[in-house]
Amino acid sequence: MDNVPLIAGFTIMSLSTLLIYISGRKKTPIKNHVMMHAMVTFIAATAYLAMALGVGNYLSTDGTIVYFARYIDWSVTTPILLAGLVMIAFHEYGPSSQMNGYLTAIIGLDVIMVVTGLLSSLADTPLVKTIWFVWSCVAFLGVLFLLWRPLRKIAATRALTTAGGYYKNITLLTLVWLIYPIVFLVGPEGLHIISDSASVWSFLVLDVIAKVFYAFYAARVLSKSFQTSTLDTTVV
Repeated sequence: MDNVPLIAGFTIMSLSTLLIYISGRKKTPIKNHVMMHAMVTFIAATAYLAMALGVGNYLSTDGTIVYFARYIDWSVTTPILLAGLVMIAFHEYGPSSQMNGYLTAIIGLDVIMVVTGLLSSLADTPLVKTIWFVWSCVAFLGVLFLLWRPLRKIAATRALTTAGGYYKNITLLTLVWLIYPIVFLVGPEGLHIISDSASVWSFLVLDVIAKVFYAFYAARVLSKSFQTSTLDTTVV
């Protein structure tokens, strides 16, 4: 096991938590979103620390290391990111039964996606691995469907600036999230095409983009969105 990317992940996520919080703590319109993103990187830092210390690292019968902390991280952080997107889509109207319904559906599918991914990594036979991997991808497609169809349509009925911000955010996250199952598939938990070290480094890069870069990107997009919305209201 190569501890260098795990220690690097812990360091990057820890420092990013502070930077995200400091950079957005005074931005009132998007403060709630900033706090959510800071929590995402803090959870990721905790997961990388656990993996670096060997806590929850399971060595399977074929010699593959399964990082339980990684899946715990994903099962918590991705729902937080998805909840932020749902909040943006319903921005002007606040909590409602419809919003709660979408939150339940999209988070439920997301958790199933992560759990079945874990089951795939733990499976002993190629057939069982494939079944759980495919089922995980089905749940992932369900998440993407909700983001790109009904939730995108809901965002479009709000202020145009909010709809634009929602579209930009889901575009970036979708592009990054689509690479995760590919890395999983070619990694030691899948087809063993790349080494454990290469897999860990690949997931680290993806995590930095999806959790750190996206946090600052989303804050910038939402800040511009709210500023434009305020200007439009003033003009009217």
